[in-house]
Amino acid sequence: MSPTNFSDQVMIGLQPVTADLSPSSGEFPEAHVEIVTSGGLRIPAHRSILASASPVLESIIDRPRKHRSSDRTIPVLGVPCGAVSVFIRFLYAPKCTEEEMGKYGIHLLALSHVFLVPQLKQRSTKAVGERLTIDNVIDVIQLARLCDAPDLHLKCMKLVSTNFKSVKKTEGWKFVQEHDPFLELQILQFIDETELRKKRTRRHREEQSLYLQLNEAMECLEHICTEGCTTVGPYDMEPTKNRGPCGKSATCPGLQLLIRHFATCQRRINGGCCRCKRMWQLLRLHSSICDQPDVCRVPLCRQFKMKAQQEMKKGTEDAIRWRLLVRKVVSAKAISSLSLPKRKREEEARERSDHHGVIRSFRL
Repeated sequence: MSPTNFSDQVMIGLQPVTADLSPSSGEFPEAHVEIVTSGGLRIPAHRSILASASPVLESIIDRPRKHRSSDRTIPVLGVPCGAVSVFIRFLYAPKCTEEEMGKYGIHLLALSHVFLVPQLKQRSTKAVGERLTIDNVIDVIQLARLCDAPDLHLKCMKLVSTNFKSVKKTEGWKFVQEHDPFLELQILQFIDETELRKKRTRRHREEQSLYLQLNEAMECLEHICTEGCTTVGPYDMEPTKNRGPCGKSATCPGLQLLIRHFATCQRRINGGCCRCKRMWQLLRLHSSICDQPDVCRVPLCRQFKMKAQQEMKKGTEDAIRWRLLVRKVVSAKAISSLSLPKRKREEEARERSDHHGVIRSFRL
């Protein structure tokens, strides 16, 4: 492309646009400098506009005259002429169309970083991130690293981690393997860390689900021992006829079956029944959580509480493990209660305070 010179008009975005900086004359003052592109395009511009929009351009313009050429040109090389035109137009009026961002987003990101134009850098970073593909993600990672765009870099890494099998087939990945082993190692480490985080998150969710189930079992146990449920209830409470299924929790029917088995099992005397052992553990867990053992209606609550205190004084390993379990169940209970509406939390607290008594036996 042969050099093009515009002496009377400002060339912005490949279209001559006449602008006015002089209120009295109604016309732009004559351009002071020219932006020269790799294709030879010369874009007249004004020093005051460039200096106010970019500190880098201000530094170039304010250099001593001996360091500047006589024709006062500023070379902007290595990017398409259209990208330079859009960049200069943005310095005059901060606007870019979606079409321009789609076509020159990567080049505008590089220009905005080099010449320190944060507003354009923010917009171009967003535009490039919205147009990420499997084929260009490796190139954009390198650009984001060079242009100090951490949000864009992280987005690219997540895309690579999610679609690594497809990314490995691209020319960009092959280039990285041959010429940039540090970036290759960085990507592989990110993928490994992502997988480890997913495993930890999955394990944590499974543990929280278990603790929530134990917490639900504790609430059902207290519900059965205070109110009674279907055919299982406190010893002093007469069973109500035509009582329908319990709608309080899905855990309640299973716990009732366990209680009925516990009350009639003959093997539990010798400690040979695993279902009865589970019931003993639930009773012990309740006593560890209960803060009013003297008035609690759950069987053996006070006895288990006293035994747990003796074991804690001895500092046995079993007591320490049990205390850790209790803490996690209580934490799950607190998280579960916080997720409820305030009115429901108040109702449940009132119900718990009204159901304390002195009977500690079941009626089947």
